[in-house]
Order: sequence, then C-alpha cells, then structure tokens
Amino acid sequence: MKTWHDGLVPKAPLGMAEGAVSAEAPFAAERAQLTVNSIGDAVMSTDVTGKITYLNPAAERITGWSREVVAGHPVGDVYRVIDGTTREAVPSPTALAIREDRTVTLPPNCVLIRRDGVEVPIEDSAAPIHDHRGYVTGAVTVFRDVSTTRALALRMAHQAQHDVLTDLPNRLLLNDRLTQAMALARRQKTKLAVLFLDLDRFKHINDSLGHDIGDRLLQAVARRLVGCVRGSDTVSRHGGDEFVILLPQVRRARDAAVSAEKILLALNAPHRIEQHDLHLTVSMGIATYPEDGADAQTLMRHADLALLHAKDAGGNRYRFFKARMNARAIERQLLEHGLRHAMARNEFVLYFQPQVDLRTGTIIAAEALIRWRHPQRGLVPPAQFMPVAEDCGLMVPIGRWVLHEACRQARVWQQDPNLRPIRIAVNISTAELRNADFVAAVRDTLTTTGLAPRYLELELTESFLMQDASSTVAELQALKRMGVRLALDDFGTGYASLTCLKRFPIGRLKIDQSCVRDLAHDARLVRAMIRMGNSLGMRVVAEGIQTRLQRALLQQEGCPEGQGFHFSRPLLAAEFTPLLGCHALQPPSPRRSSKRTSPPLRGERLYTHGSSRLRKQSGRQPYGA
Repeated sequence: MKTWHDGLVPKAPLGMAEGAVSAEAPFAAERAQLTVNSIGDAVMSTDVTGKITYLNPAAERITGWSREVVAGHPVGDVYRVIDGTTREAVPSPTALAIREDRTVTLPPNCVLIRRDGVEVPIEDSAAPIHDHRGYVTGAVTVFRDVSTTRALALRMAHQAQHDVLTDLPNRLLLNDRLTQAMALARRQKTKLAVLFLDLDRFKHINDSLGHDIGDRLLQAVARRLVGCVRGSDTVSRHGGDEFVILLPQVRRARDAAVSAEKILLALNAPHRIEQHDLHLTVSMGIATYPEDGADAQTLMRHADLALLHAKDAGGNRYRFFKARMNARAIERQLLEHGLRHAMARNEFVLYFQPQVDLRTGTIIAAEALIRWRHPQRGLVPPAQFMPVAEDCGLMVPIGRWVLHEACRQARVWQQDPNLRPIRIAVNISTAELRNADFVAAVRDTLTTTGLAPRYLELELTESFLMQDASSTVAELQALKRMGVRLALDDFGTGYASLTCLKRFPIGRLKIDQSCVRDLAHDARLVRAMIRMGNSLGMRVVAEGIQTRLQRALLQQEGCPEGQGFHFSRPLLAAEFTPLLGCHALQPPSPRRSSKRTSPPLRGERLYTHGSSRLRKQSGRQPYGA
C-alpha cells in the first residue's frame, strides 16, 4: 500500500528513468522538510525495525523528547500510549503499520505519556513508508494533542445531561439512571424509590425578589438536597422549582420516608440570600418500584400524583402514592378546567360574615368570603378549589375579583342612608401581594368603586409575612400610607416574632379559632395574645366564637371584638343587609339556628372564614368559605 508518506522525499517526476535523480530533487526534499517542520501536527518516522529516525518540532514539543536524543531508539521508548479508561498499554500503531503494510489509527480515548510523565490525550495515524520499488522501509506517524477538543466534547456532553443552573443531572440523565436502576432492581429483586419535590410558594419569591435571587435560592436548595442523600443516589432538577431524587437501593418504603423527613428538616432552615432570610418549605411525592410502576414513565407519573396530594394537604410534607390518587387526579383536572371558566361565567359569589363589638353586639365590619357555585357540583368549598387556583395561576385574577366585589358591596351599603358604614375585610393571598402591581391594583379598585381607603381592611397570615419580611414591609407601608387598614389573620398558628411584628404596620390581630376553641379549658394563651396586641397598640379580634361561654370568657379577658357562628354564619349580601339595620346583633336561638339562611357547605364549621386549619393544611391564604 503506497501513501503520500513514501520516503518523505518525492519520487522522480513522470517520464524520468527509475533510479535517476532530478536536478530539482534536492530542492523538493528541502521544501518537504520545511513543510513537515512547520505544520502543527506532530510527525515521527521510524525505520523498518521500529527505531526512530525523525521527529519534527511539534513531535518534540508533545513528547518532551528531542530528535537528537531519541534518534536510533525504539519507538516504544518515546511513544508510550495507554487507554485513558482501562489504563492498559495500547499496541504500537507504528509496528502494526510496518508489519501489515497498511494505515493504522489509535482507538478512541488514548493518552500519550510524555517524557515528564504528563498525560496528553492524542489522536494519531501511522502509515508505512515505501521505497521506489514499493518495499516497506519504515513508517511515519502523524499525531496531535486533542486535550482542548476532548475537554470541549466532555463539557458539551456534561451540559447535555446536566442542569445549567445547579449542575445537577437533568431529565435526560435521570431517565437513563432510573431505567438502569430499575433493570438492576428487577434482576436482583430489590426495590427503589423516586421522590418528586416541588418548592412551596417559590414562584412568589421569584416574582417579588427577582430571578437572580430565585436562581441563587435554587442553587442553595440543590446543595442541601445533595447533602441529604447518599453518594449512590441521584438528585436531579426536573425544571423550574421541581427536583427528583432517585434512591436506587431501598429495602422498604420506610427508607424513602426517612430521606423525605431529612429533606423537610434541611430545607425548612432559613436560606440567607443577600440581605434576605428566606423561609422555604417543600412538598414531596414518593413512588416505589415495583409496587407503583413497572417502567420509568409510570413511576415518575405516580410520584408526581403523590406530590399533588402533598401540596393539597398543605405542603411541607410528603405523601406516598396510592392507587386511588389516579381517580383524584382526574377529578382535579376536571376541577381545574371548570375553574378556568368560572369567572367568565359569573359562577363566583361573595358571602359576608359579621365582626362585632363583643360588649355591645354592634356590627363593626364584615369579612368577604368567596364561594364557587358550580353548575353541576353546587357550592364548592374553598378548600377544594383554592389550592387548584394557585397551582394553575388563577389566584391573582380571582383575588382581584374578590377585592373589587367586596369594595363595591361595601360602597352600596354606605350609600343606604338607613345603614351605618362598616369596614370590609378581605383575605389577601401570597400570590397577590407578591404581584408587582398589587398596591396599584388596590388603589385603582378603591377609585373605581368609590370606597374610602379607611373602610378597607386587608387580612394576611403571619406565616406569609415571615417568608421575606424585608420586602413585605415596603408593600405594607405603601398600603398604610394609602389609608388601607391591615390585619394579621390566624394569629397564634405561625411563628412571627415580636421584633418582626413591630416592623409591620399591622392595626389588628385576629386570634385563630383553634385558640378560642380551647378557651374554656385553658385561657392563658388567649390572655397572653390579647395583652400582646394591646401592648403593640393593635385591636384584637377573636375568630371562631361558637358559644355564649366563649364570648363571655373573651369579654372577661378584655378582648374587644369577635367573629363566629355564635353571631352569624356567612350570608349573601341581601341576607346580610338587614343585620346592618340592627342596633345590636343578637346570637341566634337554637330554633333560629336550625334554619339556615344560606346554602350549607360541607365542613362549614371548619371553613368559617378561611380558617387557620385550612391555611395550615394548604399553606395558602384562601378567601374563606
């Protein structure tokens, strides 16, 4: 086999006798020598016995040897090549090219051991050298340093399989590892688990503080997740604020639960991002192989369904997949579909529950509570549709509708000369307050409806205020300057500190009904909260008052205002209007209370006004029930 390498010196031009030397031959040989010395590729030649006869400057640079030193040495002394993966020696391509009289290339991923021991990734091609009669007289090897090229290829392969932001495995790599882990588990008859994670309320942090803070928070979460699992486990980012953890070897489901509990604890600790102390919770769904799916797609889908149930239960928890979740997933999908059309079809309606002066029984405010009149299902409790509304991005438009309708109705009552003006209280969700134009939207609503700002009170939960106190203060101060009143709802169920509470322009504390419920057995907690409110200059409202005894005890402890079924259930505006004409609201008698003036809701006692239990379970601020 004859190649362009033949002799490194051109043969005689056509037409000349074989063996004759052209007058131009020395010049041609000189040009060939200059060319070989100046090219970027390394060139090495040997005689037929495999001893080195020539190295060009590039070969000297890559091998670390000079041609004067190695001339006459066996090629193996200079050109030592190993497999980069197995670390085994690779047969000399030069010797093979001479022996078999053909061009030979190195296999992929080969490494040259330099004179100083440094390893250099290379590619090469060795070809035999022939004399003018066609006999093999040696070999020439052309090779190059491919460190940059190989590093680029490795980097591109890594990027194709890893998330750019967190450097965690992405969906592609996770699916590959999950498929392999399932195959291994099938052969060994073992189990594995998949944990599907979603950060609760991350979108609100991202929208309010910016994507840079959101990205850094995701990176911090990724680091904590990696620290919670074994080296053999896989933590991957599925996209957005979703993560998936593969536990390839678990003996029982409880092993996955232990990991989930460790993750909950790790992520609940505050995340310090710049000047922000961000409080984060996570919801998790767990599916195990082989019980919950025989293939990767089914297992992931079932883990995702379990995640949805964890979020519906309030977040900051985990749920194992159950077969009945499939039916509930279909139900949820139907609910979401109907919810997207509910506003356009005017299916939402407001109910109002009075807040009264405990001493006189006078109505001083009304809390607006949303309900959904579904055309087939009837009244749907907020506990069912509010979590769905948040997940599908409908909380802001629904909240805007509630705010507008509540202010409009309050203005209607004020325009009646026979009725005294009262405040209207509206629950505000995290999604609304995190929205960039929330303050402007409140101002526009008041202008449109004609309601004076002092008659609007916005209720927020303490857990929400604590998510990012520094950015929340600015929003609340702007509302306060506008003249809008602010109330802290569900007080006694969260973790707000006194120091933090002093920063917020809160004018009213609403003691959660769970505290009022135990009042007859232990009044110490309620007594402390009333005194705390007084010391901070805040009015105190007790929620969930059910009995005359509870009212009497609250009055005895100095609580000025209250709300609950003891005075009235939530009513439609037309039913609520006559109450405003009363000098004092009298608690319904047993006979009167047996006749409901508004359609019943399943679990109405539980969801009196968007209760703490609902919020504690869902992690959201619904608009009552």
